[in-house]
Amino acid sequence: MGDHGEIQERIRVPKTLNIIRDEHRSIAAILHGMEYLVQGIRARRKKVDPRVFHAMLYYLDTFSERMHHPKEDTYLFKAMRERSAEAGTHVADLGEDHARGEDALCRLAQCLIRYEEGGEREFPAFEREVENFVRNYRDHMRKEEDVVFPLAERLLSASDWEAIDRAFEENRDPLAGERDTRDFEKLFDRIVNLAPPPIGVGPEA
Repeated sequence: MGDHGEIQERIRVPKTLNIIRDEHRSIAAILHGMEYLVQGIRARRKKVDPRVFHAMLYYLDTFSERMHHPKEDTYLFKAMRERSAEAGTHVADLGEDHARGEDALCRLAQCLIRYEEGGEREFPAFEREVENFVRNYRDHMRKEEDVVFPLAERLLSASDWEAIDRAFEENRDPLAGERDTRDFEKLFDRIVNLAPPPIGVGPEA
């Protein structure tokens, strides 16, 4: 019975990793939506309300860049660096991804504005930027989930995970957390209402 309990303890997925994977799913939904809308514009030269793209970029900026990545860097990746040189190499690579991703998001926002103002002649550059951004972001999340998370589970002790889980929970005060959650739910609703089917429920352009 004791051995079984120890096995169960070892295979239990840390709460922090479940939180990050849930956040990845939200980000992946936004990436899929951006990609789908751009493909639709290219294939049928449909007009899509630019507000949906702006809402998606705003989500990625406020949630991913200002909340998701800092939590990873400050709590999970810092603990991994302290445990292993191998982990330090992987974490440094992910940190560079985070910095490049922030720059890429700025470029994407600029390309969107140029497309809004310049029309079809600016669409190819906007399309390329979306494709590059989506591909690189997916590669980044894949590295985290397929390489770094299993390494973290091997390296970090139960007490390490307790501290990291607690830090994730205490990173924001409960009232701010509830407010942020409501704000992001409203933003998702806005994206759904603006985007045409099948991404959202907005009217077909």
